[in-house]
Amino acid sequence: MSSLTRSLISDADLRRGNGRLVYRLVLGVMAVLFLLIFIFPLYWMITGAMKTPIELAQPSPTLWPTEWHPETYLEAWNRLEIGRYLVNTAFYALGGWLIQLIVDVAAAYALSKLRPVLGNVVLGGMLASLMLPAAALLVPAYLTVAEVPVFGVNLLNTPWALWLPGAANAFNIYVLKRFFDQIPNDLLDSAGIDGAGRLRLLWHIILPLSRPVLAVVSIFAIIGSWKDFLWPLLVLQEAEGQTISVALSRLASTGRVTNNEMFAGLAIASIPMVVIFMVFQRSILNGLSAGAIKG
Repeated sequence: MSSLTRSLISDADLRRGNGRLVYRLVLGVMAVLFLLIFIFPLYWMITGAMKTPIELAQPSPTLWPTEWHPETYLEAWNRLEIGRYLVNTAFYALGGWLIQLIVDVAAAYALSKLRPVLGNVVLGGMLASLMLPAAALLVPAYLTVAEVPVFGVNLLNTPWALWLPGAANAFNIYVLKRFFDQIPNDLLDSAGIDGAGRLRLLWHIILPLSRPVLAVVSIFAIIGSWKDFLWPLLVLQEAEGQTISVALSRLASTGRVTNNEMFAGLAIASIPMVVIFMVFQRSILNGLSAGAIKG
C-alpha cells in the first residue's frame, strides 16, 4: 500500500502551470537566505581578524580585507593566552558532560523503568522548571553555590560551581525517558528472569540500545557547557580558572586588546564546537529521529 505524503503545496498545484519551477525557485532562495544568515557572522569574524584595527574602525565596513594579516591569529593566541583558557573550558565541558550524563541517565531510568511512587509528579516538576526563564534562577543558584545548604561550603571559583547546578537537566531527562519508554519491558523481564539486577539491566541492555540518544544528549551537554557565558561569569571570578568566553570578555573590557585580535580569539574559540557539530551532525539527526525499537 502506498503512503500519502501531505505537504504545504499539493502535487496538483505543482503540476499546474509553472508551479514546480516557482516552488523550486522559492525553496532555493530561502535556502540561500538561511545559509547567509548563519554563515555570514562566521565569515565576518574570520575575515575581521585579518583586517587592521584601522580598517575595522572605519565607518563604512569592508566585506573583504584590503590588507591580509593572518598573523593576527598567532598574535592573539600568544597575547590572550587562548590555549590555557581552551584547556579550562574543555575541562569544565567534559566534567560537566560526565556528571550530567550519570545523573540524567539514572533519573530517566528510574522514571521510565523503576516507576517510583509519585514519579509522574517528579517528572511534571522537572518539565515545569523548563518554563522558568534562566535569568530568574541565577540569584538562588548563586546563593546556593556561594554557601551550600547544610554543608556550608563555598563552591565559587571551583569546577563544582559549574558542574553541580547543571547536573540534572530536565530536557535531557525527558528525552532519555521517552527513549527508554520505547525499550520493550519483555526484554528486561527476560533478562531479569536470568538473574540480571537493576544496574545490570541498565548497563548491559538499556545503555547499548540507547547509543543514538546518548550521543545527542552528550553533544548538547558539551556544546551547552562550552558556549555558556553568564553563569561562568558569575561563579568564576579568578582569571586563571575562567572559561574562554569569560576570559575574552574580561580582556576586551580592559581596552588593551585590539579589535582584530579579539575577532581572532573569538574565531579560535568557535573552532572546536564547529568541528564537533560537523563531525557528529549525522549522530544528532539519527538520535533525534530515533523511533521505536523493533523486537
